[in-house]
Amino acid sequence: MSFKFVGNCIKGGFPYGFCVSNKQRKRKKRILKSKKEAEFRLQKEQEIKNYFLSLDENAVDFEILEIINHFKTGGFSIFPYKFIKKYHASDIDVFFDKNAGMLYVMHENKRLYFPEGWKVDDVRNYYLGICVEQDENSPHRYETSKFSVKTGDVIADIGAAEGIWALSNVEKASKIYLFECEEQWIKALEMTFEPWKEKVVIVKKYVSNIVDKKNTTLDEWFNKKQSINFIKADIEGYEIKMFEGSKDTLKNNDDLKLLLCTYHKKDDAVNFKQTLENSGFTTEFSKGYMLFIIDNELSEPYVRRGVIRAQKDCK
Repeated sequence: MSFKFVGNCIKGGFPYGFCVSNKQRKRKKRILKSKKEAEFRLQKEQEIKNYFLSLDENAVDFEILEIINHFKTGGFSIFPYKFIKKYHASDIDVFFDKNAGMLYVMHENKRLYFPEGWKVDDVRNYYLGICVEQDENSPHRYETSKFSVKTGDVIADIGAAEGIWALSNVEKASKIYLFECEEQWIKALEMTFEPWKEKVVIVKKYVSNIVDKKNTTLDEWFNKKQSINFIKADIEGYEIKMFEGSKDTLKNNDDLKLLLCTYHKKDDAVNFKQTLENSGFTTEFSKGYMLFIIDNELSEPYVRRGVIRAQKDCK
């Protein structure tokens, strides 16, 4: 069978002719890629499930035993614990702000907005996910009753996205810095924090180890402007670069707490713990483990700590 190019199409010896546009070819590639990714994900999920079900229950700690019990009765989850079963997307009420042209939910009696163009189901599923993340038993839980923002604190939400952590603390904090570069979130953040705009600053820069048009460092931002009491960072495994640009910030702020996500890369938990303790902080991890299957390099023993909490040791 022979083929020849005609303009942007391919014609060949198929009955009734055959023509595929560039757009059609790209769509087919996306479908095939999505199908392969879905097949890979299902295989990976089964591999992980089989691994935990093969472990000796008498030789593991209680946190791993919880995961084993979860797999005995439930399907795969990034959070392999029974607490996830109490959350349902259908329970989430979504509202439309006609003036803003945006959807929102009520979070702790405050409006939390979502990007323009999102559908109701998009909002429900996203909000469901962040509620699961912040359940008191979740490995992704940021604060605890003993480790939380105090009234009057200056806080920074690095990798803010929708800004739910900052919103939960907006009435306690005296100043909030939201570091977020994804354009889809900027207007949503502006709408969410409109009632508190006098104390909320949206910074459209990455927090890194360099200073230029797209990047800043914590040392550059806070040492020249003001002190900082509480930092939350969820920046996809780039926290090490953040550390490199925050040596003075970590050193000079005695009343400083940090919340850092530790699951994006295999060695993040170990590396962050060592870096923080070498900088004079005491640390603890959130309870439980995550199965971060989004990382294609996830391998045995599969579990990763979700969040590290660090506080300046002033003794």
